[in-house]
Amino acid sequence: MEIQSTEQLLQGHCRPCEGQTALYSAEQALAQLAHVEDWYLVCDGQRIRRDYTAKNFLAGLAFFDRVARLAEIENHHPDLHLEGYRNVSLELWTHTIGGLSVNDFILAAKINGLEKPTAVVVE
Repeated sequence: MEIQSTEQLLQGHCRPCEGQTALYSAEQALAQLAHVEDWYLVCDGQRIRRDYTAKNFLAGLAFFDRVARLAEIENHHPDLHLEGYRNVSLELWTHTIGGLSVNDFILAAKINGLEKPTAVVVE
């Protein structure tokens, strides 16, 4: 599997994967992470995650709305977490294959281009 640059990921689109999509190995996932700033591996390398601290509860919810709209366009949906009223986390993985695919990195790159929660402090 070819590792894609940030530009390639941004130009790509998530494709439906009826379980036929290639699963990233741990080594491939680490190499691809270099092209999606601030995301990291979780769940034994089967998911990627990014954390934010929003200015307040409503800023976190507004960010979720922007992420949700993008996810609908791409037809690839992250797990959204809001804890402690302003701690926002996103997790991506391809459910049908039980791990990471190119779709996860495409959506991560595009999420990185969204306006962050107001007065965000990336942790």
